[in-house]
Amino acid sequence: MPKMQFSLSTSPARVIAGSFLGVILTGTLVLMLPACAKSGHATPFFDALFTATSATCVTGLVVVDTYTHWTFLGQGVILALIQIGGLGLVTLTLFFNLLLRRRLGLRTLRLAQESTSASNFEDAPRLLRGIVGISLAVEGIGAILFLPAFVPRYGREGIFISVFTSISAFCNAGFDLLGREGAYSSLIHYNGSYVLLVAAVLVIVGGLGFMVLFDLLGWRKKKKLSFHSRVVLLSTACLLLAGTVGFAALEWNNPATLGGLPLWQKLNAAFFQSVSTRTAGFNSIDLASMGEVTKLLSIGLMFIGAAPGSTGGGIKVTTVAVVLMTAVSVARGYEDTVIMKRKIKRQTVNKALTVVLTGFLVILLVSGVIVYTTHKGATVSAVDALFESTSAFATVGLTAGITGIANLPSRLLLIVTMFVGRIGPVAFLMSLTAGAGRVNKKRVMPEGQIQVG
Repeated sequence: MPKMQFSLSTSPARVIAGSFLGVILTGTLVLMLPACAKSGHATPFFDALFTATSATCVTGLVVVDTYTHWTFLGQGVILALIQIGGLGLVTLTLFFNLLLRRRLGLRTLRLAQESTSASNFEDAPRLLRGIVGISLAVEGIGAILFLPAFVPRYGREGIFISVFTSISAFCNAGFDLLGREGAYSSLIHYNGSYVLLVAAVLVIVGGLGFMVLFDLLGWRKKKKLSFHSRVVLLSTACLLLAGTVGFAALEWNNPATLGGLPLWQKLNAAFFQSVSTRTAGFNSIDLASMGEVTKLLSIGLMFIGAAPGSTGGGIKVTTVAVVLMTAVSVARGYEDTVIMKRKIKRQTVNKALTVVLTGFLVILLVSGVIVYTTHKGATVSAVDALFESTSAFATVGLTAGITGIANLPSRLLLIVTMFVGRIGPVAFLMSLTAGAGRVNKKRVMPEGQIQVG
């Protein structure tokens, strides 16, 4: 594999964005091949582009059913895109450079640091090896645990289904090969099975972030967790509990979702939906039949998403923690944002506010376009449009049925939204503006007075 090169002036954010774009375009061209479609005909460009973007951005929104449309080759291409998208092409490329014992230069280490969210250059190579190692180990364990459920049911084909489902779950992608039980059925037929619990654990582990996983693996030696890990774990636990209680309470008597299930399956489905909604994209109930309030709850969970440096999307749990605690700190009269008796840097607060505002504006824009342009069969409700656009931005992949009926402008906008959501709104803006309009940070600016609140 050739050694990765980039100029000193190249922004790491731009390199990462470019790598994702390159993978998407390559995947699109391959998926268009007749050999990838069961019909034997070439898949239309925009259908292949949407699928490649959704897989690379580990989202899970689809315009064709993964099992009924794609051949084994096409499914293999999608699986490769999910794995590359979950870990990042830059991460994998740098890992193989290390595997081949090629020395990483200063500029390459800078890129590795950005790709792995490492705190310094020295930690990047170790984290690269750890990220790939943990991912393969967890995905392998998940595949083995799925075997007893899928092999007796599908024979040798169940092995590939187990591997595919495990990788898709850990990468928080939401793609599945269970369309043989009904197109777009996802995990609806497994509410009474341990499959949901295994998938939920894989999703949670993938969504915690590799920095947290490293911290947990080293806990026996250090007997303590970092401040970042404690915030992520506490936030994740609170969201999982709130989501489970919310789904159960709101859908308990809905005959189209939880209402017809036995007690154990209701609880299992409510917990799984709480896990999956935050970025995984699997569903074990009919999402289009959920109540409006439940959809709003789902939108909130999707928007928040997983942790930084993970395979999941959303604005991230730490971002929400910083924004909420900023409001609490202001209410208490503090000059700084305080979390767990720790002062948060002003730059971190500013970045969190930027992420929230940018994500909010993107979702509103996409929702408006979907409502305005989609007129097939019936009028699209604002809540469903908001649900779909949030799912795309947060790279979740859950659908209220909008993607299937959306026209070309709406689908193209969803493609862009998935891309922006995967690389992150701030990184996306940096990739567009890197090197342009640089501001002299030493310049003293006059203070402006403005009233707020």
